[in-house]
Amino acid sequence: MGPRRARIAFSDSAAKQLENITSEAEIHALDRALVVISVAPDVGEPIPGDTTGPQLRQYTDEVETVRVLYFVTALRTVVVVAYIEV
Repeated sequence: MGPRRARIAFSDSAAKQLENITSEAEIHALDRALVVISVAPDVGEPIPGDTTGPQLRQYTDEVETVRVLYFVTALRTVVVVAYIEV
């Protein structure tokens, strides 16, 4: 059994963005990016900014042209997606 994956959750705005994705190719591309993030939450680059809250990170998959902004909860069990660009 491999390492435990983080659970993916979506902010309200990301959930609305998700509703607007209808292309099978875009859904597949996003799924791939979310799997990568759930397996290795630190894969994305930190986004400089306010340090009082959780560190916002950006993951970009150049092959699939997907960009996801997210943060990881303190226990590293949940990844909250804040923004999706496909």
